[in-house]
Amino acid sequence: MNPPHDPRLTAPHLDDDNDDELVGSILSRRRALRLLGLGGSVAALAAGGVVAQRAGGPAGAGGTSAGTSGATGLPGCVVRPAMTEGPYFVESEPRRSDLRKDTTTGKVSAGVPLTLTFVVSKVAVGSCTPRGSVLIDVWHCDALGVYSGVSGNTGNFLRGSLVTDAQGKASFTTVYPGWYQGRAVHIHFKLRPLDASGKATGEFTSQLFFPESVNSAVFARAPYSQKGPKADTPNAQDGIYRNGGSQLLLDVKGDASKGYTATFDVGLNLG
Repeated sequence: MNPPHDPRLTAPHLDDDNDDELVGSILSRRRALRLLGLGGSVAALAAGGVVAQRAGGPAGAGGTSAGTSGATGLPGCVVRPAMTEGPYFVESEPRRSDLRKDTTTGKVSAGVPLTLTFVVSKVAVGSCTPRGSVLIDVWHCDALGVYSGVSGNTGNFLRGSLVTDAQGKASFTTVYPGWYQGRAVHIHFKLRPLDASGKATGEFTSQLFFPESVNSAVFARAPYSQKGPKADTPNAQDGIYRNGGSQLLLDVKGDASKGYTATFDVGLNLG
């Protein structure tokens, strides 16, 4: 008799959408700077950068994104590309900062703790200012590569949304994501600026990636080790990562025994 099938050890099906397909059109650095209204000495800071306008969607949904340079007093001009939403987004995710608990069952996802903080800025000519009232959706798979709420899976573990505060910040507590066949380790996110009535005035969707050295440290531990010591697709072999993922690579602090923190700066010129 065959052993019972464990759906948690099965890679998510990608038939609903192509999670390996880049969304948006990659633009040249010159075109990116023109869209962002940046130029002059700023251009030197964006060398090698690309930007993507989100394709399709309703009028006003398109936009571009630029990450802050991290240097005090400098405008945000390290440009980030948009990437595919993938087949696992669920609208109206719960508003919460801690994503680990499935509110339908009460079960908490096991894994190495990860605190992920977004710092969102408004990009204007030569400057970045904090951008409050931006709805941020975050969703990713669990330690064994399973997403909640899709492909026959129930619940809402490792999904949630927050609105940025007056300083443009929103912080999520989650677990380090696992992997599934054909994709590098990643986290999906969506940014939607809200107007005074709470209506979204634009949209930017992309993905975050992790250093291979950190992946190796995490996947050596339970429960990740059930799937082996490493993902089957490293960053360098992931079709999405190769289209700008190095600009979405998180600077992760901490260790696999106590957990990690990461901050992602991103600027918007939409909404």
